Amino acid sequence: MMNFIITHLDDIFVAISAIIAAASAVCALTPTPKDDAFFQKVRSFLDVLALNVGQARKDG
Repeated sequence: MMNFIITHLDDIFVAISAIIAAASAVCALTPTPKDDAFFQKVRSFLDVLALNVGQARKDG
């Protein structure tokens, strides 16, 4: 499993970036807050996977 991750790490980052870009595009193009809330949950989940927690999540 770890060997697969190391071998395909660049592909994994590309896939995660594409998911975030698509979610951002949907949120920007649709006026409803319902889908914004869903994609915010997806982004929060990806932040945790990327270890962006605590002080690392602060903007500014």
